[in-house]
Amino acid sequence: MRFQLSAPRVEPLHQLCVLGSDAALGAWDATKAVPLSDADYPTWAAEVTLATPEADTRYKYGIWDPTARQLLELETGDDRVIPADGHARTLRVLADDHFRYAAAPWRGAGVALPVFALRSHQGLGVGEFPDLKLLVDWAVATGLQLVQVLPINDTVATHTWVDSYPYAAISVFALHPQYLNLEAVAELRDPAARQQLARLREELNAKDYVDYEPVMNAKWEFIRQLYQQEKTAFLADPDFQLFLAEQQAWLLPYAAFCGLRDRFGTADFSQWPAEFRTPAQVADLTQETSPSFDEFGLHFFTQFHLDKQLRAAVAYAREHGVVVKGDLPIGIYRHSVDAWTQPELYHMHQQAGAPPDDFSVTGQNWRFPTYNWERMAADGYQWWQQRMGHLARYFDALRIDHILGFFRIWEIPGHSVEGLLGHFSPALPFSRPEIEQRLGWFDYGRLCEPYIRWHILEDVFHGQAQAVFEEFMEDAGYGAIRLREPVRTQRQIEAVINEKISQNPANTDHYRWLRAGLFGLVNEVLFVPDDQLPDHYHPRITLHLSRSFRELDEYARPRLLALYHDFFYQRHEGFWREQGLTKLPPVRWATNMLICGEDLGMVPASVPGVMKDLGILGLHIQRMPSDPATEFGHPDHAPYLSVVSPGSHDMSTLRGWWEEDHEQTQRFFETILGHWHEAAPEFCEPWVAREIVVQHLYSPAMWAIFPLQDLVALSAQLRRQDPLAEQINVPSNPTHFWKYRFHIPLEELAGQAGFNEEVRELVSQSGREQVY
Repeated sequence: MRFQLSAPRVEPLHQLCVLGSDAALGAWDATKAVPLSDADYPTWAAEVTLATPEADTRYKYGIWDPTARQLLELETGDDRVIPADGHARTLRVLADDHFRYAAAPWRGAGVALPVFALRSHQGLGVGEFPDLKLLVDWAVATGLQLVQVLPINDTVATHTWVDSYPYAAISVFALHPQYLNLEAVAELRDPAARQQLARLREELNAKDYVDYEPVMNAKWEFIRQLYQQEKTAFLADPDFQLFLAEQQAWLLPYAAFCGLRDRFGTADFSQWPAEFRTPAQVADLTQETSPSFDEFGLHFFTQFHLDKQLRAAVAYAREHGVVVKGDLPIGIYRHSVDAWTQPELYHMHQQAGAPPDDFSVTGQNWRFPTYNWERMAADGYQWWQQRMGHLARYFDALRIDHILGFFRIWEIPGHSVEGLLGHFSPALPFSRPEIEQRLGWFDYGRLCEPYIRWHILEDVFHGQAQAVFEEFMEDAGYGAIRLREPVRTQRQIEAVINEKISQNPANTDHYRWLRAGLFGLVNEVLFVPDDQLPDHYHPRITLHLSRSFRELDEYARPRLLALYHDFFYQRHEGFWREQGLTKLPPVRWATNMLICGEDLGMVPASVPGVMKDLGILGLHIQRMPSDPATEFGHPDHAPYLSVVSPGSHDMSTLRGWWEEDHEQTQRFFETILGHWHEAAPEFCEPWVAREIVVQHLYSPAMWAIFPLQDLVALSAQLRRQDPLAEQINVPSNPTHFWKYRFHIPLEELAGQAGFNEEVRELVSQSGREQVY
């Protein structure tokens, strides 16, 4: 008889066993239970010859301590039964279902911090992959079982601070060179170089933030020296040869792309000489015998060591019972290896983004191309499966950024800078006859062109209205005004204003004010024409907030609102559900990683059901409840298949949020924390942060994950003085410099015994340290 079942939830020093009524199963004597092997973990198995197969056998599985040789726990529920069998010589396999734990479903707790924000004594002004081991040590000391990071892919496109944006990767496979620890590669043989590196380490580590350009300049300088120093041994290294053979599909074009980027001074491959605008010469360029090989071999060297260091850190985490959770950006960078090698997979003339939300009233324009899903489907979504498989090389859990993009993406035309003139794609736009029927009329000029009148110009530009009109506009007749031909789109306006700023930088603030006003006028439309179907239109997002809408008559406004509500909240539900069920399964089941989806924002009603069906965890942020009828979410209401967190990298920290709006904070203090008729403290005191953390820890959600800044908020001595300096990203600012760095070296955080014990006690009391 072969007993087997799947049970990943077993402590490292424990194992499963089987105990039953048959003498071969111990005859219910707990000291004689039969241990199961984990050779095929998470499947446990053992083969047993029953003493009395002619009789029914009752049995249960249990948790066994092989060191103490004792049964720790027997599964709950009725006995399992093996019916009597007269064929004793036949091998029977019992493929049993899951182990029936006595405790409630397992729950864990984790910490979130970008790798670049890690601070250690061994770093070079930025977090590096070996620093993850220090964060894992701290997680173990505080009872946390997960470490979550932001995307770690290479974003080096311009060699400027703009490359600090971690969601604009030039390769969905390559790792960012900033995370390479130089000493872990090899010791520099040149004493002067070693001395220079030590001086730079002291200088860059003393800064409160990641000074991206000096850090990267230093990294590249020493990486080049190490490459030349180690080149011969590196190219002959069997481990590198194996890495090259396994990863060449992405590694060769990536190395060629990086070398050509630096040779021609731009990542925009459309500006390269004609013979390099496609990847036709990748094989020739990356041959060791090529005279220019070092331009490309440098990137083989860098990626090999990055991969080696990251896998070592992840292995260390697994050995210590800690999961490393990665992050998959929804988009790709326009000037990337992926766009260079497979442009047919993307709509390069479009831009991906997000509709207006709490982060930005005009929407977000990420400027990434959108996906050609039809082309991706043609080969069974191979690109996605390869991407997921590569991420599984490093991670056991994964956050999918903006998972709503698998249902529909916010697609913005190439001529827009802001996101208001975008539309969901795919979508079911209204035809002109349908709008006429439901609205009672259709006038393209009134509905689809910017609504500009003189009183609007006075309202926007005040005393400068006449001057702005004369420079940028013309009379369109019957009281209407239109923008002149050279400045009819936001992209054209942006170019004109940027030129003015370059010629007269002293008036930059004025020109930015002017640009904002002109952008707003371009947005004054009620319908956006579809770019695929002639005479089909999408209602402009948040059209009810526009001047154009306010100046419609009382007959048209309610009809347009009804049409708008139907379009965004009813018309597409079945259609978008079908999209998600088509695209997500090939991605979801490409690996066995635990998948979590960032499902914040304007969420279609079908999304939670599809995610639940696919076993994808949702995200519950207290400040962004999924129910639009509530101001704040409560962690108690989160389902088991979810992650609860007080915030994300796109938000202010708990302490920063607490100070943003005192009236809002007071309502939260009373309705969520239960301090009725008490005045909320002006600042988020440690005891307030503690209450919020505890609330999340006791949630029924599978995971409670906290930004490290919010955990350190529990200590008046450890937390940063200025909470505004703790925010990682400001989504409303498209040119935000991602420079946040945790203020305490991890070696010193590990020594904060009192604080660490406080965190561990909170985790333990909530049951999130409990395995069984």
